[in-house]
Parts: sequence; C-alpha cells; structure tokens
Amino acid sequence: MPRLLLALLLTLALITPATAAPEGQLTYALHISLATRWLDPGDLEGLITPFVVFYALHDAVVKSMPGTMIAPSLAESWTVSKDGTVVDFALRKGVTFHNGDPFTAEDVQFSFQRYKGSQAKLLKERVREVEVVNPHRVRFHLAGPWPDFLTVYGTPATGAGWIVPKRYVEKVGDAGFLKAPVGLGPYRFVSFKPGVELVLEANETYWRRVPSVKRLVMKVVPDEATRLAMLKRREADVAYGLLGPMAQEVQRDSNLKLVPTSIAATHWVNFHDQFEPKSPWHDRRVRLAAAQAIDGRALNQAETLGFSRPTGGIIPKEFEFSLPLEPYRYDPARARQLLAEAGYPSGFDAGEFSVGPPYFSVGETIIGYLQAVGIRARLRTMERAAFFSAWRDRKIRGLSYGASGAHGNVATRMESFVVSGAPYTNGGYPDIDELMRAQARELDRGKREELLHQAQRLVYERVMFAPLWQYTFLNATGPAVADARFGAIASFPYTAPYEEIRLRRP
Repeated sequence: MPRLLLALLLTLALITPATAAPEGQLTYALHISLATRWLDPGDLEGLITPFVVFYALHDAVVKSMPGTMIAPSLAESWTVSKDGTVVDFALRKGVTFHNGDPFTAEDVQFSFQRYKGSQAKLLKERVREVEVVNPHRVRFHLAGPWPDFLTVYGTPATGAGWIVPKRYVEKVGDAGFLKAPVGLGPYRFVSFKPGVELVLEANETYWRRVPSVKRLVMKVVPDEATRLAMLKRREADVAYGLLGPMAQEVQRDSNLKLVPTSIAATHWVNFHDQFEPKSPWHDRRVRLAAAQAIDGRALNQAETLGFSRPTGGIIPKEFEFSLPLEPYRYDPARARQLLAEAGYPSGFDAGEFSVGPPYFSVGETIIGYLQAVGIRARLRTMERAAFFSAWRDRKIRGLSYGASGAHGNVATRMESFVVSGAPYTNGGYPDIDELMRAQARELDRGKREELLHQAQRLVYERVMFAPLWQYTFLNATGPAVADARFGAIASFPYTAPYEEIRLRRP
C-alpha cells in the first residue's frame, strides 16, 4: 500500500504543472494619462512613470529588482575590464520575444543604437562601440573610464538597457511597433487606447517565472475622487496617487488598504528664468524668498499625511554621494524682506505656475504661500505628457512643479536637471558644470564624492530650486489583492515585479 501511494503521488507530480496557470484580472486606476511612446523604451523622457509599462511589457539587460539596484536579467552576468573601459555581458540563452523571435546580442546592440531618450547624447558620447561577440555575448567599449555606466544603463535612469526585437522593428518600423509592440516581459500586448486604457495578458513562457495574474488592465482615471470610487465599487483593484482627504478616506474604509510607498522621487519648484538677467528670478534673493515663503511641513501633512520627508535638495537621500541638506526655513517675514532688498517691496507678477497631474491641489497651495509674500502667480494645469514635453523642450517659463523619480545616483540626477544642456534645464553655472565634468572622470571614490558634494552645496547656496520633499507615494488596494508588490523594488513607485503580484483566490 505505501508503494502504491508513493507511485500515485509521483504520477500526480509528473502530470501537475510546477506553476499554476495565470488566473483573474487586475485593474489599475492610473493617476496619469498613458502616452503612446511609453510602449517603446527607446524614447524614454528620463522619468520613472513609463516604467509602469516597461516592467510589464519589456525586459532589460540588467535592471532594478527586489534586493538590488542592478540585478542580472537578460544578462546572466557581466565583467568590467581593469581599466574600466570595457563591459562584457553574458546573455541568457533560450529567451524569446512575444512573437517567437529569439533574443540575441544583436537585439542589445540594435536597441542601444536606436535609443533616442533623454540621455541619448550622454550615452552616445561615452560609449564608443557596442560589439556583438557572438549571439549570447555583447561587449560595450567605453570612450574612457565611466564609473556610472551601469547606473545609467542598468537602472530606471534612462531606459537604454531595455530591449526591443531588431527583426520585428526593422520589419514594421517605429510607427508599426507603437501600434503592436513586442517585448520580452512577463506580459504581452493585447490592446491600447491612447489616454484611455492598456490591456496586457500573461506571458506564460516568461523566463523568470509564470505570472500569477492572467490579465492586467490599466485605466486612465485623472480624477482622484473617481479613482477612489472605482476602488470602493471594486471596478479597480489598485488606485495610484491619492492625496490628502482621499487618502484619509481609504484609511477609514476597512475593505481598502492605504499603501504609503517611499520612492526615489524629490519634488521642487523650478525657477525657469533664473538664467535671464532681466528676470526677477535671476536674483538669488528672490529665489530664496520664494523658498522661504513655502511651509513645506504643513504642505506635507495636508497632501501626503506627513509621510513625505522635507528636504533641502533634489537628490534622494538614498542615492550614492547624496549630501544631506536642511530644508530652507519657512519664514514669510524674511521672504518679504528679501523681496524688498531685491527691489520688489510690493512683490511682482510671476506669471504662470505650470503643474502636471496629480499635483494641482499642491500647486494651488504653493501659489497661496507665494502670494502671501507678494509673488503673484496663476495656476496652469497641464496633461502630464504635455507638461514634461514642454519642460524638456524649454517651452515653460516662470515657475513649474518639478519632480523626478528616476533611479540613479547624484551624478545622473544632476545631469538631467542641473548642468548646462541637461534635458530639463534652461541654463547652468560654469563652476558646477566643471565639477560635474571632473567627477565623471574621477575613479577614486572619495575624491569623486567630494566633487559631487561641492556641486550639491553650490546648487543649494544659489537656490537653483525650491525643494519641497522626498515624496511618499500614497496608493491603495482593494480586497481582491493579496500582494501588489508595492515597495518590493526599492524606491520604485508602482507595483512590480508584475510576475510576483498575487490576487486572493476565491
């Protein structure tokens, strides 16, 4: 009898799948509009937001994963030459794209060559050649030692390490790829209505593991109250970006769960015209007055229930080489005095304050603080993709609400928002630029840290920005969700890895 039972158990083990088949549907209520270009990692605008799609649809050579900022993915391993100028990736074998095309080193080379995102200029200058050694080995030849190569290439800092299929893209073209994207990720493309809805279905051959959830539906729901209502009616399972009163309402509902997610996102006020001598913002005293007019602690309590952390810089404290900086002191009396000293005793008209979703209410509160000291501004609300496109194209004047959750380190953040010619700045300061050039060549970690600390001190002393906080993203889940994987990837705002998400089984 024991032998018969053992044989039966062995037989069942052989005919039972090692992993249960994907089941159910997870519906998201998104706080932002889904842009078509977010289906293609080759056109990343230097933001964290598109990774809400990338982590589902695509895969990368290396990427941020639970437990580590740079984890093996499509590359099983890599080596760096002693002089720091050659990075050799050993690629995973037997991996196929969603259309059945095999993944090879040519796809890695092709994806890098076609990358045109926000850091394309930097990457093309510092990577001399991408060599296909064989179908499963690719070698990056750098123009010189570059300590940040893996940070820039392998974290959500640029998207350059995320892979598209060479043969398919060459066949259908960039426009055809956006209509029917093919990736390597845990979910396949089903349908997309720009600005409305993205539908994805589980890739049951995904190399890492079979996803638990069969279908993902990402719905664009700009109105915060509507997102919460959908969650309560079980029309959505995850709601992103709930602020103030909406987050408090979640806390009061026993069927819902508020999930504060600490992320690598800092928020600040941009002074776009500070590099124009005729602008009031050219005067440091005016910028400092604006910074001291804003009550960051009260703003934090009202909008994120006190979960965010006030900061004096735009660099997350977890980033390598980050210099702790005290927030500018809230002092409206001193702010009015600074304006008078700068020649504006009655204040001035600052024009528009441009804000993207979901931070309209934050923008209105900031305008109130500024007006209290004499800086008069008008709120300009913009759709998120349009806002960041205008910022990158230097079409925003006056003030705007700045934010970035892109991963990386101090250097990558400053190369996007501080140095002259950066994607998101209208100018720069020569001495800061020189410090940034010097640190990029420096291989001694201690010396490099000091250079980056000097650069951060100068940004702070010159009040290039009015920092608000390091943001804690307030999200919520409904009763059908067992584990949304919020916070599984350090400092990442969204649910990931998608293949690890679990629903409650009936």
